[in-house]
Amino acid sequence: MPVPKISDEEILNLFKEEKTREKAFSLLVNKYQTMLYWHIRRLVIDHEDANDVCQNTFIKVWNNLARFKENSKLYTWLYRIATNESLTFLAQRKRSDALQLETEDYDLSEQLAADPYFEGDSLQIKLQNAIASLPEKQRTVFLMRYYDELKYEDMAEVLDTSVGALKASYHHAAKKIERYLTER
Repeated sequence: MPVPKISDEEILNLFKEEKTREKAFSLLVNKYQTMLYWHIRRLVIDHEDANDVCQNTFIKVWNNLARFKENSKLYTWLYRIATNESLTFLAQRKRSDALQLETEDYDLSEQLAADPYFEGDSLQIKLQNAIASLPEKQRTVFLMRYYDELKYEDMAEVLDTSVGALKASYHHAAKKIERYLTER
């Protein structure tokens, strides 16, 4: 069944009314779930983890949407919540895995290789391993720009940083990925 085309403004207006709040939230989930899932999935790698983080994201959205001030675009607000939930998840996992000797980057690469839902050839796996080897901030910026095709201005709003810093992070990430792909 196709998702109905509805504007963010219409969703927000429906959400403001008690009797249409659940319908509005259902429309919001239908409109943004796939996009947020793939954003989260690229950050946390594992399908099951991505589902959990996506669910937590929408719980947080439900609990906070009434207080959304509309100072930003709805989708950048959603991306910010999804990004923060993903990074919190990764930090918690890193702390729980602190006794292991492997680094987080290695762990992400291993997760990718073990993920039964990942279907990719050796070049795609090499690219994903290169992305996983990036520092967290560069990886997040690269994923948002390369895969989600977010504008730097929107990313600045989501990540609460400057456009210049994002451009520098993306440039460094792209160079590291290029080196990784040519040297291995």
